[in-house]
Order: sequence, then C-alpha cells, then structure tokens
Amino acid sequence: MKAIWTGFYRSFPVQLALLHFRKYQVLLIFWWIVGSAVAGQFMSNFGAYTLFLAPEYRGHVDFLSALFVGVALGIFVMSWNITTFILFSRFFRFLATTSHPFLKYCLNNAVIPLIFLAYYFVRAFTFERGKELMSLGETMYMMLGFILGLILFLVFSLGYFFGANRTIARELGPASGDANQFRKLYRHWKQQGMTNTGLLRVDWYFTSLFKIKAPRDVSHYSETFLDRVFKRHHFAAILSILAAFLVLMTVGYFMDNPYLQIPAAASILIFFALLLAASAAFVYWLGSWTAPVALVLLVGLNLLFEYNILDTRNKLYGLDYTRDQPDPAYSRDSIRTLSTPEKQAADKAGMIHVLENWKARQDNPHPTMFLIDVSGGGTRSATFTISVLQKLDSLTGGAFLKRTFFITGASGGMLGATYFRELYRLKNRGLPINLEDPVYVDNISKDLLNPLFSSFVTRDILAPAQSFDVSPYAYVKDRGYAFEEQLDENTGNILDHRLGDYKNEEDSASIPMIIYNGTVSRDGRKMMFCTQPISFLMQALPDSAAGVYSDPDAIDFGAFFRRQNPMNVRLLSTLRVGATFPYVLPNVWLPSQPVIDLMDAGLRDDYGQENTVRFMEVFDDWLKENTGKVVLIQIKDRRGTDWGDDFSTPDFTQFFTRPFLTLQYNWPKLQDYSQDELVSSAAKSFHFNFRKVTFSYIPPEGTTYAPLNFHLTAREKQSVVMSLQSREVQASLRNLGTLLTK
Repeated sequence: MKAIWTGFYRSFPVQLALLHFRKYQVLLIFWWIVGSAVAGQFMSNFGAYTLFLAPEYRGHVDFLSALFVGVALGIFVMSWNITTFILFSRFFRFLATTSHPFLKYCLNNAVIPLIFLAYYFVRAFTFERGKELMSLGETMYMMLGFILGLILFLVFSLGYFFGANRTIARELGPASGDANQFRKLYRHWKQQGMTNTGLLRVDWYFTSLFKIKAPRDVSHYSETFLDRVFKRHHFAAILSILAAFLVLMTVGYFMDNPYLQIPAAASILIFFALLLAASAAFVYWLGSWTAPVALVLLVGLNLLFEYNILDTRNKLYGLDYTRDQPDPAYSRDSIRTLSTPEKQAADKAGMIHVLENWKARQDNPHPTMFLIDVSGGGTRSATFTISVLQKLDSLTGGAFLKRTFFITGASGGMLGATYFRELYRLKNRGLPINLEDPVYVDNISKDLLNPLFSSFVTRDILAPAQSFDVSPYAYVKDRGYAFEEQLDENTGNILDHRLGDYKNEEDSASIPMIIYNGTVSRDGRKMMFCTQPISFLMQALPDSAAGVYSDPDAIDFGAFFRRQNPMNVRLLSTLRVGATFPYVLPNVWLPSQPVIDLMDAGLRDDYGQENTVRFMEVFDDWLKENTGKVVLIQIKDRRGTDWGDDFSTPDFTQFFTRPFLTLQYNWPKLQDYSQDELVSSAAKSFHFNFRKVTFSYIPPEGTTYAPLNFHLTAREKQSVVMSLQSREVQASLRNLGTLLTK
C-alpha cells in the first residue's frame, strides 16, 4: 500500500499540482477569483456569480451564451498551461525529449482545471434549475453549449501546437539526426538530477489519456539543446496569447455591434488569461527586479494621472468640459452664495408658481398631494418600484401621477420611477400605453450587469479609445456609456433625452417633477439635479431664536454649473450618477476647482427623505392652505431595521475583520434609524395634514432577498413581483385606500 501511495505522490500530475502551491503562488489567485466568484463568495453583492452561472448573450441565457463562456474558459485554461509551462520548464527537462512536450504538459497539468470544471458543472446545474427556473432539457442543452465551446477551443489549440511542434522538429531535426552535427551545435553539458531536481521528483507521467510512462533520463543531453526545444515552444505559446489579446481588443472596439457583445464572463476569463500571461512574463523576464520595476511603473502612472497626461476619468455626458467658461470654485464661500436668503426667496417664488400649476390640474380645491421617495437597491429596487407604482396607478384609477408633485430618491428606485414617469408622459401625448402592462416590469428587470463588465474588460482597459457625441460635446466611450445605452435599450429607447427637455412640462406640472441626486465623494455633500432652481433645499431651515444655523450640505447642480450648460446633461447620465455602485460604475468627475467627483446617491441619502422633509418644511404654509392632505409614499427595497440578518457568533476571521467593516455592515440600518427620526420629528411640526405610507420589498417566506446588483435571475424577479402580495404591502395598500376615501 505504501508503494502505491508513493507512486501516486510521485506522479507528474500530483507533483505539478503541488508545484503550483510551492512556486509562483500568485498565479493561483486567478483560479481563486474565478472559483470563489462561481461559489458566490467573491463580489457576491455585485452579482459576480450570475455572470458565470447565467451568462447572457443578446438578452438570453441559453446554449449560445454558454458556448461563448466555454470558449473563453478554454482560452483561460490554455493561458494557464502556457504560462506555467514557460515558468516551470526547468523542473521537467525530460519533456524536451518527448514528442509534443507542451501537449503532454497540458495533459498532466489538468488537475486544477478538472477540479474547477467539476465544481462549476454542479453549481451551474443547480443554479439554472433553482434560480433561472430552467427545465431539465434547457439546463442540459445549455451545459452542452459550454462543453462544446470548451472542447472546440481546446481542439483548436492542440491543433495549433501540433503544427508548432512539427515546425520545431523540422528545425531541430537535422541536428538531432546527425550525431556529429549535434555535438557541434550542442556541446555536452553534464546535468545533475534533470528528472529529480530536489523540488520535483517524477516517477511516471501520462503520455496519453490511458497510458503512462517513466520519464527519460536526460543527463546526457546538452542543456543548450533542451533550452532551445523549450524556447521554441515558448515562442509558439506567446503567439497564441497575442492572438487572444487581439481578439479582446477587437471585441472592445466593435462593442456597439450587438453580435460582438459577448457575455461578461467570457470577457473576464479572456482578460484573466492575458493578466495571467502578463504577470508571468513580468516575473520571468525581470526576476529579482520585479518589485523595483513595479514600483517605478506605479509612480509613473501616478505622475501621468497627476498632470492629466493619462486621463481615464468618466464625465457627465452633455456637460461642457471644454473650459471655454471658467470652472466654478468648489469652496464654502462659493456654495454659500448659491443659497443666500435672496436667492432662496426667488427660488421659492418660482416653486410656488409650479405648485399653483399643479393645484390647477386637480379635481378639487383641497386635493391630496403625493410625494414619492424611492430607495436604492439596483435592479431589485427598480423592479419593485415600478411594480408598486403600477399598483398605485390602478388603485387611483389612473390618476396617481397626476396627483403626484415630485419624485426623488436614489439608485435603482430612480431607474424604475423615471421609466414609469416617462411612460406616463408618453401616454399624455396620446400614445397607446397601458401603464399597468407587466411588460414594463420585464423591461426594467432586464440585465445591466453583463454589458458593464464586458465594457470594463474590453473597452475601458484594452480597446483604443472611441468617442461619441452628446451635441455639441464629445466624450469617450466606457462602461458608463455601456450602462446608459443598455438601460435605454432595455426600456424601449424612450429615455434618451436631456434634462432641459422636461423643463416646460415640469413647470406646468403636467408631469411630476423629479429631483435626482448624487454624492460628492470629497465631502459627502449631496448634488441635486432638477430642472427648477432649488436653493431652498441646500440646507436645513435655520432657527435664529434657538441659535440653530447650518452650512449648505447640498448643492443645486443647475446653479453651480450654470456656465457649463447644465440642462444639456443627458437624463440617462443623471440616473447613472445616482446609481454609481463603487467599482462597478465609474465615479463621475465634474469641471470644478478643485475637481470633484460624484458617486451613488445612497451613500448620503438612500431614501430621498431629506429632500422631501426639507420641501415640506419650506412650503408648510402653502401646503396647509392648498391641500387636504400630503401623503409621503416611501418605496423601499428592504424592510427597515430587519431582524432577519445573521446574528450568529462570528467565526475566527470575522472576529478580526468585523470591527473594520462595522460601518459597511450597518450603514443601511444607520440610515433607517436617522431617517425615521428625521421624518418623525418633522411630522410633529407640520401644520398640514401629513401621512406616510411605506411599501417595503419583503421576499416571500422561505426565500432570501434578491441581491443588490444590476442583474436578477428568473426566481429573484419572481420573488420581487410576488412580494406585492405580502401582508405588509397589502396592509399599506389598504391604508392608502382608506386615506383616499376620507
């Protein structure tokens, strides 16, 4: 038995697997990232696992999308083999004396890829059946596509290396066939332990799938000859990596063609294949100089960014960055000048004019006014928001948005609310639109994550820069552009407008006003986008009698960038600003001095209630005199201060990491606590009839929350839609119905 285990341990496959953990362990990081992503451990909050388990091509998860991922995994596996073959060839010189040394290396280096494939198939099968709700036949057909893609590329690669091997044999053949010429070209260098180097001892290896063989003693071969054999194979391998690089560049350059928008998982795997090869080449050629050269490169990149020689910053499409007009100063004094008492008084007068227009459109002299706050939460929030709005439109006989004055909030909720308002706007213009049609829920729940990651890998990093116009300005295409284009396509190409296109309709109150939000990453201030001047929302109301004063903690975008053509900004861009998940979407930089950048609105106010409370405080008198009641409709993608979280004792790792991540774990709850207190305190001071009705997404019993990202599986979408039947949502609908009858 001991001899059997010893023989197994000294097999080439086992020794190679162990070698990966003993030398160049950094290369295993790529397998760890892909494996943990598939397992739902790496970037699970961003939905990374869905990219691999439910890849989409042209809006479908099917045979063809799986085929692309299979091909890409084949590229990644071959890159892994090529890279490690180049780095490890000195440990297995005996392969140089065999026919097709690289192919035999691939066969014996299959332990890690096979383990991954076995795990992937198990996860993919359970995921498609349980999450994507596919039938057994559909699941098997999809997995067949993956296997076929993998096999096709591996066969193609092996064919390439068979051809390369014949070329190498022809070049070395004359010398190896003639002993005198061989000795002349390759002087005899005695080798010591070429088979057993001390780090790698091999007693047998696979020569084919079902055949094993003991390695040949190569001590009588010249090292020059062995090196030349390996280097010829290295050159052939490098050519294949360059081909993969060119493929990815091509995909990025022509990404606007829908047929070249390959699944994000495929782009990621090909990109990892290139990174794997590049990192290995870096180490292979630089050796002990790797760390110093890497440091020099890092410093050099920082200098290029600092002096704007290399500029990859994302811009707000439609805004003027040409510097024909002076950039506004981002300072305390300049922001204060936007919210002086005189400026606020003028803006209040303008808003009262809009309020009077809204009142004139109502059916009685003291109407009920709806104010809508929607929460962030990616596609799950967008889907839940539009589902709730459809219910409310039905409950009010189609008059819900007519009685709504404004909408505000963050992230995904604003995607759904803006889409619903646009449908209402088109209906008012005479288009045959049924606002309660479930197709609109289907549209807003479509995938946005695949084009984001595909663009990041292909266009942002590798492809040559391409420009597009938002007249009269030009911008560079990146993943921000990909997000906006995909959102517009998903919603039927009805959102590609400028902010200014809505000004007249919001002035006349024929559609509800919307206040979009972003967070200034420099200091946490809120950037508010609106067609109307809203300086009165920039700071809390002062109370001179009580000695309460405050600096502006929010900024009216239109006033601050008044010289940069702010109403020309794309509506899709304002939506993207409020939904800028860290790393998934790029922060948006703005032309100020100093430069500021914006990120997700939810960082500051995930519910939009700050805007709403300030609005009601400012217009308290008008609301008292002109409305019967004001109803705040809050639509949330989760139940506030939910006790369903994991309160188990932390494991050993969490014992150390949790203190550093306390804010991340508790940020949503902290906002719940503070905003509940904000609304409760403000409600006591209102002089008008105020009510609040909350609709919270609560997954059906026995299921978990849909993840906070830009992709929903079929079951997750089903969970969001079915949550409208929950006891809490039904109770809120009854409560609202009662308020409407009083």
